[in-house]
Amino acid sequence: MGVSSSRLTPLCSAYPMALMHPTPIDIAAIKARMRDTWMAGDFGVIARFAEKLVEEFVERLPLKAGVSVLDVACGTGNGVIPAARTGATVTGVDIAPNLVEQARTRAAQEGLTIDLREGDAEQLAFPDGSFDVVMSTFGAMFAPRPDKTAGELLRVCKPGGLIAMANWTPTGFVGQTFKLNARHVPPPPDIPAPVLWGEEEVARQRLGGGAKKITCTRRIGDTKFPFPPIEVVQLFRNYFGPTQVAFSKLDTAGQAALATDLENLWKQHNRATDGTTSVPFEYLEVHAIRD
Repeated sequence: MGVSSSRLTPLCSAYPMALMHPTPIDIAAIKARMRDTWMAGDFGVIARFAEKLVEEFVERLPLKAGVSVLDVACGTGNGVIPAARTGATVTGVDIAPNLVEQARTRAAQEGLTIDLREGDAEQLAFPDGSFDVVMSTFGAMFAPRPDKTAGELLRVCKPGGLIAMANWTPTGFVGQTFKLNARHVPPPPDIPAPVLWGEEEVARQRLGGGAKKITCTRRIGDTKFPFPPIEVVQLFRNYFGPTQVAFSKLDTAGQAALATDLENLWKQHNRATDGTTSVPFEYLEVHAIRD
């Protein structure tokens, strides 16, 4: 599923390891719910706080004029915008049409030509070997079937091309918030945890069948908010679809408990001492060279 790239997701519900079930899961229904969830709120407000982190990721890619790039789960454009600035030919897909529209608006404001369209990370509408670079920042990791997602990332990449991903780690701050949310709002039991993409062994296993070289690097991105942790939590409640959905599933007491736990977690990890919030977000940067 092409849910949003560059997604700052510390308040999103997590999904545990896939369990064995006698009947197949309803993928269409799961994707519909995920699409509706990411369309809720106004993700563009949240995405602004991750712009620098994603720009740094893109700067490490071999992009220049003549290079074709696909951003899978491009969200509101945090990845496609800096990629297009290099002169590369850039395409972005996302499952949420409102996020695609925001990305189009941003591209137009900068005078950048970017092919932006709705798309599913598990079923990319491009021929084999279409792109020199296939990237995804905090987006494709949320697709419900990682084996299919990995297969599609590899399929549309040219032989010798690069697949690059930025994935939240289970042990970092985002991973800890996933665990916290899961205690309050039990996630669906049928979907592998998105943060498994942030485990080096898992990323290597998923992409290894079609890549001849894989390098994984743990990185830290400092995300800053110009207000205290309690207001950060409220920001996500106001604008971040997954957070809105999580709180909507709880009664008044449950919402208060979740808010308190989230505020405490942000306070514990906050490095700022001036009334603002600065929390380090750990992620795994994966570079895989296509066979």
